Amino acid sequence: MTSSQPTVSPLRQRMIDDMRMRQLSPKTQAGYLRIVREFARYLGRSPDTATVEDLRTYQLHLVDHGTSPISLNAAITGLRFFFETTLHEPELMARMQPVRVPRTLPVVLSPDEVRRLIAATGNLKHQTALSVAYGTGLRVSEVVALKVTDIDSQRMTLRVEQGKGRKDRYAMLSPVLLERLRVWWRVARAQGKMPDGGWLFPGLDPVDPLTPRQLNRAIRAAAEAAQIDKRVSMHTLRHSFATHLLEQKVDIRVIQVLLGHKKLETTALYAQVATELLREVTSPLERLAAN
Repeated sequence: MTSSQPTVSPLRQRMIDDMRMRQLSPKTQAGYLRIVREFARYLGRSPDTATVEDLRTYQLHLVDHGTSPISLNAAITGLRFFFETTLHEPELMARMQPVRVPRTLPVVLSPDEVRRLIAATGNLKHQTALSVAYGTGLRVSEVVALKVTDIDSQRMTLRVEQGKGRKDRYAMLSPVLLERLRVWWRVARAQGKMPDGGWLFPGLDPVDPLTPRQLNRAIRAAAEAAQIDKRVSMHTLRHSFATHLLEQKVDIRVIQVLLGHKKLETTALYAQVATELLREVTSPLERLAAN
């Protein structure tokens, strides 16, 4: 008895082909397909039969059900690809408009909180991964994608291969971080968990890397153990890295390069949370009092 494979509709296959032609990442492709599938479920019929009014009422439906601005804009982006690229009917998106995403200040840890957090991390692998995240400012997806061969101890850099936006770049590698990586490498090799040229942070099966979810789970446990009340995630270490460099008077354009930001204004956000810089500013009220 042979198992039957689920059939893919011609419309879905065409959208898949359109995304492959444009070399969208697997994550983006899966997201777009999910978005169109959810719209079709709401519509109750094939999405290629939708009207301008159907799309308008769907956006209202998402808003009424508490969809966040980020998720709402993601849904609009996925549907726009489907209607504009796959169906060649851009006019259907006329009434669907992206919404403004409120800008919130990132959570930043103090240097002492970072020290306590890393020290409270449960095992050496997670502890070293958190050290990499804070010491380089890498995204969690970039941390878990590192391989042993990405470490260049001669140039004191870490190679980030195909980071966000499918761009390669180099991250800084400090002497302290290099030593921590060497300690982890020796322990992992002794335990047979790190094959030649393998992942820097392998999962339970060394063939696969550690996952972002596993690291986020580890950092939340560490924050609780270190009695840090702030809402902490792996991205918090990236925010803290950028803010602490800014407070050390590192040029903001250098920080932009280290973070891999495309726009300077994205990096400039950290000036609003660099409290050490704020303390150095003299209030005009102080000058009045001095006269």
